[in-house]
Amino acid sequence: MASVEDPASIVVIHEPLGDDRDISGGVTTGSVTIGDTDTMTIGIWEHSVGVSTDTENDEVFVVLSGRGRILLQDGSILELGPGTVGRLLAGEQTRWEIDEPLRKVWVAARDR
Repeated sequence: MASVEDPASIVVIHEPLGDDRDISGGVTTGSVTIGDTDTMTIGIWEHSVGVSTDTENDEVFVVLSGRGRILLQDGSILELGPGTVGRLLAGEQTRWEIDEPLRKVWVAARDR
């Protein structure tokens, strides 16, 4: 069934990251799945101010609010701000440096 969501009104509950991923201390993140199809999952994800690391899934995302950057293993820096469209590849090791609380909508291949 077709649907429309207001991503700004969706509540995302944050949890602290583990010490192995929280570089700056006090970082929290949260994610909510808002839809599924046969081949993909769509959700909202948030990251508090701070620095963390992650191993990525294959996804496309659009930043809704907040600012920061993603540092990739090859030295590339992806600047993030409202309206930024990004692509992350499964297995990439990333460093998230978030200056303003970040909210993004993401689309990823559905696990089968």
